[in-house]
Order: sequence, then structure tokens, then C-alpha cells
Amino acid sequence: MTSTIRRRLPALSLARLFVLCALSSVLCACNSTGHPGSIGDRAPSFTIQNGAQTVSLQQYRGKIVVLNFWASWCPPCLEEFPSLMQLQKDDPNIVVLAVSFDTDVNAYNQYLTDNHITGITTIVDPSQKSNLAFGTTRPPESYIIDRKGIIRRKVIGPINWTDPEMLNYLKNL
Repeated sequence: MTSTIRRRLPALSLARLFVLCALSSVLCACNSTGHPGSIGDRAPSFTIQNGAQTVSLQQYRGKIVVLNFWASWCPPCLEEFPSLMQLQKDDPNIVVLAVSFDTDVNAYNQYLTDNHITGITTIVDPSQKSNLAFGTTRPPESYIIDRKGIIRRKVIGPINWTDPEMLNYLKNL
């Protein structure tokens, strides 16, 4: 071997080692941040204080919870609100908990007013601790949590929550 090749070998080996470590870190540490790794995990606990309103996921233990993360700047979020409100109206055994991770509380309040969002529990979490606990950064994203606090399903993007298939799924939880 020439001396140039010998000098490059340690550098190439080091580069390969770095790539391998980075790749294994990405593949193996997906759940190292504390958010749920998969369906069947216990839902992360959170409490949000917004003025006089306090909402805790724990307070809904014993009920089926549709936990919806949304933001006022998200057009698809608005798309699914009518079906979320209808779901809550039609089935009082289900709790629709809509958590906004807006950082502007005034924009959040204006959004609720302008779009007539009523009949469901809504709260804003400008700290974004609740959505980050679930690993959610791009709304809308929802979690179906059973009566024991276990995540049974994750929904990414807007859906029709009054679709017969979804209603049947929720009824049989």
C-alpha cells in the first residue's frame, strides 16, 4: 500500500464509524424522548393551566378520550372540528379534548370565536409541553386513549370522526 492510502484508511474507518453511530442512534433511540413509541403505551400525563381553567389528562381516566392536537394556523384542523364537535354531542361517554399548541393565546381565543368551536373541551398550551410529550409537532394529530389511559390509536391528519367505521371502533373500546 502506498503511504497516501494508509493515511486515508483511519479517516475512512472513522467516517464509517460516525455514520454507523448516527444511524443506530436514529433507529434505536426513537423513544428516548419520553413520548409514546407505539400503540399500547400509557398516554403521557400532562396538566395545562390556562387562566382559571386547568385541564389534566388524568381527570378523564375511566372515559374514552379523543385527544386532538391542533393550532389556529392549521387549515386541516378547522376541517375536522365539525365532526369532533358532533362526536362529542352524539356520545357523552367520549371526551373530546382539543389542545392547541398556539403560542399566541389571543389568536387561539379569536379562532374559537370566529369558527364557533363549542361543545368540546378546548385549551391552549403555549408551552407546548403536552404535544411534545406525545411527540406531536405538526397538527392535526389525534390519539384515542382508552378508559385505562392506554393509547389505542393514533390519527395523523384530519378525519371525519363521525364516520361509521370510527364510531364503531370507539363504541367497541
